Amino acid sequence: MLETVINILLLFILPFFFLGLINRVKSFWAGRQGPSIIQPFRDFIRLMKKGEVISTTSSFVFRIAPSVTFASVIAAGLIVPLAGGKAALSFEMDFILFAYLLGLGKFMTVAGAMDTGSSFEGMGASREVAFSALVEPAFFVIIASLGLISGGLSFEKIFTITRGGDMAVLVLPLGVIALFIMLLVEGCRVPVDDPNTHLELTMIHEVMVLDNSGPDMGFIVYAAGMKMIVIGALIANLIIPNGIPFWAALASFLGVTAALAVVIGTIESVMARLRMTHVPQFLLFMTAISVVIVSTVVLFISGGIK
Repeated sequence: MLETVINILLLFILPFFFLGLINRVKSFWAGRQGPSIIQPFRDFIRLMKKGEVISTTSSFVFRIAPSVTFASVIAAGLIVPLAGGKAALSFEMDFILFAYLLGLGKFMTVAGAMDTGSSFEGMGASREVAFSALVEPAFFVIIASLGLISGGLSFEKIFTITRGGDMAVLVLPLGVIALFIMLLVEGCRVPVDDPNTHLELTMIHEVMVLDNSGPDMGFIVYAAGMKMIVIGALIANLIIPNGIPFWAALASFLGVTAALAVVIGTIESVMARLRMTHVPQFLLFMTAISVVIVSTVVLFISGGIK
């Protein structure tokens, strides 16, 4: 019970520190002090106290989209094991519901953007959907392949792959790389997107939320940070050995999460966003990794690799 409570608290608290650490790393590479690590929390509170400006051309879809998106990310986060390898909710085939919950959140964000009638937001929505269509199939292939190795169809059972022997040594590093690419895509980070850009023609996620303000904007930013924590938890579960004591797993999870924030902040400091025409090539790299993973697993199972 205590482990579940701690994991739920982590789900709600870590997004602020994760985003704050990314900003601190970027400030370090830029040679400046930068904002406090808790600045994202202060920004969230400030947005929650502000009023909203809602276009008269929008419908109820625009009004409910941020709340539904936020709720769907929370529900997805309850399915993923955080520290200790235990999820608040676990059942067979839960990874399918996880993907569909994230898809629901993205669908509502896209629907809310298109509901405004803005050509810029429609452009961003089109890009978001196109890139997601390249990521989601690769995610299913990777998770299904890990399920074949572990013999389970829930996240808790799938992540026992860390005890999978020689096959795990080959598959796990590839899975970490592929899920990190997914983290960059779903988190709208460089090199796929630039969260700090102000040029509408180069935006993807940011251009979809130009009409949001106040609490709705706070929910959108909070949901984006929480989504990165959730996907980062998938990566952490592939890195942290299964079956270690809870407090050791908790410390390891926090360490992996901090390392991911440092890597993301460093990437955003040393390189620019890819040209829009090159982003699909980058995303297809995740697809290529998923094909290598499933091929390796099939060869192991059939006896082609010993």
